[in-house]
Amino acid sequence: MSSTSLATRPQLIQGGMGIGVSNWRLARAVSRAGHLGVISGTVIDTVMVRRLQDGDPGGHVRRALAHFPIPAIAEEMLHRYFQVNGRAPDAPYRLLPMYRQVVSRARQRVTVAAAFVETWLAREGHDGLVGMNLLTKVQLPNLPTLYGAMLAGVSTIIMGAGIPREIPGALDALAEHRPAALRFDLEAAPRDVVEWITFDPADLWLGHGAPPSALMRPSFYPVVSAVSLAATLARKSTGRVDGFVVESPTAGGHNAPPRGEMQLDASGQPVYGERDLVDFARMQELGLPFWIAGGAGTPEGLDRALALGAAGIQVGTLFAFCNESGLDPAVRTSVLDAIRCGTASVFTDPLASPTGYPFKVIRGVPALEATRTRVCDLGYLRVAVRQDDGRVVYRCAAEPVDAYVAKGGKAEDTEGRRCLCNGLLSDIGLAQPREEGPEPALVTSGDDLQSVAMLAAEGNYSADDVIGWLTRATERRIEEPIVMA
Repeated sequence: MSSTSLATRPQLIQGGMGIGVSNWRLARAVSRAGHLGVISGTVIDTVMVRRLQDGDPGGHVRRALAHFPIPAIAEEMLHRYFQVNGRAPDAPYRLLPMYRQVVSRARQRVTVAAAFVETWLAREGHDGLVGMNLLTKVQLPNLPTLYGAMLAGVSTIIMGAGIPREIPGALDALAEHRPAALRFDLEAAPRDVVEWITFDPADLWLGHGAPPSALMRPSFYPVVSAVSLAATLARKSTGRVDGFVVESPTAGGHNAPPRGEMQLDASGQPVYGERDLVDFARMQELGLPFWIAGGAGTPEGLDRALALGAAGIQVGTLFAFCNESGLDPAVRTSVLDAIRCGTASVFTDPLASPTGYPFKVIRGVPALEATRTRVCDLGYLRVAVRQDDGRVVYRCAAEPVDAYVAKGGKAEDTEGRRCLCNGLLSDIGLAQPREEGPEPALVTSGDDLQSVAMLAAEGNYSADDVIGWLTRATERRIEEPIVMA
């Protein structure tokens, strides 16, 4: 049986929208209401250092760092990045070095501290469950991010955008402060050569005493879109899998590509068919709890999920536009206004993401239509490629075309690609100033804008409003059990 007992299984999992949309405020609000609040761990290191450069409004980052178990590292973060009076509005943010297979201990310390801060703030003041969402594709920072979150007591790790088969074993190792390793995805490498990304917690503690006793090993829920992948992960992962988030193509952010040859409809969106439907009876046979995501974020969707044997649902889109989410208020207002007016729509773009996965973007919002000059200065979605001379280069299909081609890429692979790293940071008010103006926002959403319009009909709405609307039908069933014919 899974370690996720019935007593601790949440009915609602709040989606882990990145970058920083699922922030500590949103996760804390959902957790305090008795469900699983989830923070996004994607690009969390850049999020923290930009908050510090903006003067740490409210003092939240500093309050969390005061509880970091290695005070010298907390002091290092403040010394390097905190600006007492904040950054001038037109001053560029100081950038972190881009991740590579091997990075400095100082670079890893930033990532550990940032994950600790976000998790600690989400857990502050209550004893509810707090999870973290990460992308398998953003592989290089994942180990130090996991360790930082575990130092702060994260209860659940959710990972999609890839096949996270090695993460359970890494969680086992990190819980005991042992070195952890993940296979390093390296294009054009010989098949018989396996390289690794490693992280050793001992490097963090060197010169700072012994680490604390063993940490809580969080539950692990990979995001899947097929029973076959779930079965493979359940059988062949390097450690225990505790459940699954089963995601349909209507979910926001990255979607799994359609099975078979990619076909586009008249509007240019991928066509999903019967092969992409999940057999939930077979999911039940795996014997692990699962939550349905994508198109399930309604009271009726929760009813259907429970009837199909799910433990509940994961809901992202409704929470993304609530008051507690990390969306910049101006961005939230512009999107909600367009949703109310009926001009906003969601487009599943087969090209936008440099990962190659379809990625949903909101259209019909004038504030989101600005173009940008190609620049890659964050690099979280870069792919490592071994060249003929043996050197390893890192390239991103959204970087300047000439630079991409110089690294052996094909110019046609850059068409339509958009910088998710910078665009999603702009969504949460952390846009990098540019000569041509601030970095434009890039908002992703699931397909269900109708439910958002309903909740936002009379103005902004809260996380509690979302939870109350979703669960009221379930509460009625508990009071008056439905007798099935």
